[in-house]
Amino acid sequence: MSDDTNDIFANNDDSTQGDKPSDPSLDFGDEFGLVKFADDDSAPAISFSDSPADQLPHWTQAPTGEIPKFIETAEDTISPTPSYGSSRSNVNVSGSTRRIEPNNPPAPVPRDQRENRISIGTDPTDERSRPNSPVSSQSQASGNNPKPARPAQVTRTRPSGRSDSGTGPRSPQRSRSNARQDSASGRDLPTATAVGALLGAVYIAATIFGPVAVMVLLILALGLASFEFFTQTSSANYQPAMIVGITGCIAAPLAAYWIGDAALPLVFVFSFIAGAISFIGTSSVDSGSVPNLGITMLGIIWIGLFGSFGALILRLSNSGPGFENVGTDTLFLVVVGVIANDVAAFFVGAATGRTPLRSWISPSKTMEGFVGGAIGTFVVVIMVGLQSGTWTKLSQWLIIAFVISIIGPLGDLTESMFKRNLDIKDFGTLLRGHGGALDRFDSMLFVLPVVYYVTLVLTPWAS
Repeated sequence: MSDDTNDIFANNDDSTQGDKPSDPSLDFGDEFGLVKFADDDSAPAISFSDSPADQLPHWTQAPTGEIPKFIETAEDTISPTPSYGSSRSNVNVSGSTRRIEPNNPPAPVPRDQRENRISIGTDPTDERSRPNSPVSSQSQASGNNPKPARPAQVTRTRPSGRSDSGTGPRSPQRSRSNARQDSASGRDLPTATAVGALLGAVYIAATIFGPVAVMVLLILALGLASFEFFTQTSSANYQPAMIVGITGCIAAPLAAYWIGDAALPLVFVFSFIAGAISFIGTSSVDSGSVPNLGITMLGIIWIGLFGSFGALILRLSNSGPGFENVGTDTLFLVVVGVIANDVAAFFVGAATGRTPLRSWISPSKTMEGFVGGAIGTFVVVIMVGLQSGTWTKLSQWLIIAFVISIIGPLGDLTESMFKRNLDIKDFGTLLRGHGGALDRFDSMLFVLPVVYYVTLVLTPWAS
């Protein structure tokens, strides 16, 4: 500390020792200046005026509700700060010097209304919002006020009379009998009958020649059915290995007729490997190997494997002496029974059908048609069994008829389910009135495996 400061504190100590009251101020020189201290009896640091108007009300008094004025309203300002109880005048935000008077607003600027403009909350079909046509303008000019003509209603036609759901529209006035008649008339019966009679004649002739001729017809039918299946699945955005699929469907019955059922596993193993190789050779995973290889194997199993049991039935005729007609007679009984079931179910269902088996698959296949088809199957199988040299017992006829009556409609429903999923009417158009080969032999594909094993159990040649 400097010497001057020491002198100040020394003088202060001396001043407090005398009888004379000390000076309450200290001089710190040029650094801090003169500092004064108040005495004990000095005036308070904060004081209020004695005027009542300048004093604050006591805290115990009730509030008056008045708001103090801080800024007086100016007359020459454009946007003054309003006082309590006064209104704010309009503010000039245009940037011009013209003062906007609240009592003299400017006239609105007219705008051209846009034609054909639709506003939210309005009805665009309202006649008042439509532009006046030249005819109406002339009528108004002439003093006539005709009733405004409404535009013609726009109707949308559907191709082939189909609705959005894919089924034809039904009139509410149509009765069930009319619907059944339309269903029956939707099929070209004369053509279907002629084609069926021709196929029957060809098959009977092949049966007379022997199992080899029937085997040729079987291979031809399975090859056409596989071609139809893989063609339709390709049209439904699948990409099956068509060559592998058709080859597998033909190779399976050939191997079964030549070697027997022991050759079938090898055929399907090689078919699967060939299909896998065909998808491995693609450029990317976009080939969809899982669904497309799956649809390929579905066709090989459904057509190739199931059809192979027809070849195994024919192979029974090659088992030795006394078996020459076993295979051909059995297959003939199956073919005739399946056709009888299909025809009887069609006519009975068209005449009396009311309860669909599965309406989402095929509304035309009814419970009444199922019962009628079963009755027709039993009658025809018994009639053919009476002329057969292989199946000679009534119990055997009833068993074969029962198998056909149950398994045949199941195969028909399965094929209809596949067609419904692929959104097609028929798999082919080769047979007029019947569709394709797969549409004609769908029930038979399901019946052949069951009848083959039933034949091995019943052994009709033993009797």
